[in-house]
Amino acid sequence: MAALRLFGMERPFRIVAPCPALAKSHTPSCPTEESRLNFQQLRIISETVRHHYNLTEVANALFTSQSGVSKHIKDLEDELGIELFIRKGKRLTGLTEPGKELIKIVERILLDTRNIKRLAEQFSQYDQGQLTIATTHTQAQYALPPVVRQFKKAFPKVHLALHQSSPGEIVSMLLDGQADIGIATEALENTTNLISFPYYTWHHVIIVPAGHPLQSVHPLTLEAIAEFPIITYHHGFTGRSRIDQAFAQAGLAPDIAMSALDADVIKTYVALGMGVGIIASVAFVPERDSLLVKLDSSHLFEKNTTYISILQNHYLRDFAYCFIELCIPALSKSIKRNDKSF
Repeated sequence: MAALRLFGMERPFRIVAPCPALAKSHTPSCPTEESRLNFQQLRIISETVRHHYNLTEVANALFTSQSGVSKHIKDLEDELGIELFIRKGKRLTGLTEPGKELIKIVERILLDTRNIKRLAEQFSQYDQGQLTIATTHTQAQYALPPVVRQFKKAFPKVHLALHQSSPGEIVSMLLDGQADIGIATEALENTTNLISFPYYTWHHVIIVPAGHPLQSVHPLTLEAIAEFPIITYHHGFTGRSRIDQAFAQAGLAPDIAMSALDADVIKTYVALGMGVGIIASVAFVPERDSLLVKLDSSHLFEKNTTYISILQNHYLRDFAYCFIELCIPALSKSIKRNDKSF
């Protein structure tokens, strides 16, 4: 059973503070054995932090009123005898030191609660349920289709939800328990509380319309590429930092004429002759991109690694582990059905 530990005491979903005067009298700042922390209060504390202390957004997320949210927070603070939030007038602006400690415990309890539900579903509905994957457009469009096809063949009753998001949003979805698996090149590997596995490595390639002058440049150089307007990914997406780093180290300041979130948009405008494209190698599909020519640039840019990440201590259904194994077969010996202890 999940337990809440505070001031050295442990009870199921209950906070009991040390109270020297317990045998003599009870006060609001000295909780009794009957003091309880309910799940609605837990959710409100968590959502308040997640929504950056905007109680209107908290109320909307929990389908309640703002006044109800405020009352729950005030009641909890009165019961504990401590302030959990820093206030500026009537607004909440941050967590106090006790609040920072409490939120860690709250998040663990809520995670355990979700794990209990998933555990029950694992045994009652082995091959049914929902698997939520948070990933970027590049992965969803180009890397994952073969995996998704195999997965749906093995688990036809599992609803697979693919959320296309930015790397930062993927991290947030994992940490908030809104996604089971995250897949991206940026942000995941070095995030605390996430466990990441290398999925595959790739390089950027240059794409140009057929007949472009760069086709005759051998070997291809950054200097030659910088002579033309460049169309590539937006900052923070699909290895853009590697591209910027390569040009900077060469002492070049290329004209980034356009930037986009996904390769399909980049390819569209390159085909119109508006610039030279730099995209992920996996995003070039010869049979689809017949109007374009791919130029090898693996010697110009550092390789990138795409990662698959999960939240530490997050209970995953067996079909989620199967999805990971389909992506990274080498992990199959490490992922044990009876020991999901990443």
